[in-house]
Amino acid sequence: MTTSSVASLRPAPTMAVYGLACVFLYLVPALVFLLPTSLVSAELASGWKGGVYNWVARGISKPAGFFAVWCQFAMTIFYYPSLLGYVASTLAYVFDPGLASNGLWTATVIVVAYWSGVWVSSRGTKGVAGLASGGLIIGTLVPGVVLVVLGFVFLGQGNAPAAPMDAGSLLPEWAGLASLVLIVNNFLSYSGMEMNAVHVSSLRNPAKQFPKAMFLAMGLVLLIFILPALAVSWVVPAGELSLTAGVMQAFDAVFAQFGWQVLTPVVGVMLVMASLGGMLTWLAGPSKGLLLISRQEGYLPPVLQKRNKHGVQQNILVAQGLVTTVIALLYAFVPDVSSTYWIFSVITTQVYLIMYLLMFVAAVRLRRKEPDHPRGYRAPMLVGLCGIGFAASLAALLVGFIPPSQLGSGNTVSYVLIVGGGALGLGLVVPFLFYRFRKPHWRQPEPEDGVTAEPAS
Repeated sequence: MTTSSVASLRPAPTMAVYGLACVFLYLVPALVFLLPTSLVSAELASGWKGGVYNWVARGISKPAGFFAVWCQFAMTIFYYPSLLGYVASTLAYVFDPGLASNGLWTATVIVVAYWSGVWVSSRGTKGVAGLASGGLIIGTLVPGVVLVVLGFVFLGQGNAPAAPMDAGSLLPEWAGLASLVLIVNNFLSYSGMEMNAVHVSSLRNPAKQFPKAMFLAMGLVLLIFILPALAVSWVVPAGELSLTAGVMQAFDAVFAQFGWQVLTPVVGVMLVMASLGGMLTWLAGPSKGLLLISRQEGYLPPVLQKRNKHGVQQNILVAQGLVTTVIALLYAFVPDVSSTYWIFSVITTQVYLIMYLLMFVAAVRLRRKEPDHPRGYRAPMLVGLCGIGFAASLAALLVGFIPPSQLGSGNTVSYVLIVGGGALGLGLVVPFLFYRFRKPHWRQPEPEDGVTAEPAS
């Protein structure tokens, strides 16, 4: 479950820019972010139900809990344009590869796909979780294995890799902080570990089994991330790599070596199906958690708390969709789709990292405030893990304000204003305004429903 919720081929083009150094750049965040997040969230989930909101509310305060669950929801507003930007570029290879860099095509696909997802979700469609789970096999494992195997065959035929594979390429070239900015995207790649920590109590021996499961999942996730990224770097030169269409570029180039380019659209459809299935699960999850908590505490106005006849928070999805549509339209007015994709990915990461900062603080405070509270699993060296995870998350958040050197020269001030405005405005200002102007009559508690702030898994 953890592997399916975290692993994806989507980050492969981003890290393929680094060639062999992507191994190092995947391992570092795995140790300083993936591992602390997994073990800390396991302890919290085994001791307190209710997900991120309840953990942070009990460890820090209820306003901080709302802030945390808002960030978990708000990051999806930028997540959908970046995810669907990838879908648009992938889908372009089914019809016309030239469309992959067309901003109008990208914006159209984002708008149509998102609102179609809202329509499906608003009808309370069942089986979405099964679709996403099947997507791990159909849209990730099968294409990933094919890409890696053909990549090795490509090298075995005597073709020189597009990226150097010597020992001197193990570490990324240092050209100032901007040369390492793309590592920030890996924090988002590894996010979501807290989603499946809620199942830790189902294990027979959580104290032993959960750490083993996390290390095994981490190994599988690293393989799924690293090997396809290397395969892409072997086939597609870094200077020609699109951050959104790089996976399809690699498939197209590899298939061309064997005269199998007729399979490129087939792989494109498989990748699109997996991404859309994942989008549907995220549509249903964070927005539902925000709805339940807002009804209990009155954090959102009544109009956003209404549900349709299927019990779905349709008004929240529609409001979110309006913002997503505006963001999507930016693709139609910018010359570089890859740059836009990267900016949205950074904003998504920064908003989500705020939630993790609060989670690490809450975990330490709960261990001190309620040391005897029953927990199915107790993370070893919790304070140290939280310290490492907090420092890594904060560093990644700050580094995200530096324009990456791989995207070429540009206006640094404009980049900082766009990224800072998006992350701070949506992640801080909007929830503060909701909290500041909340009214007592906004509360519509439903204790029988329970509280959950986690995406569907």
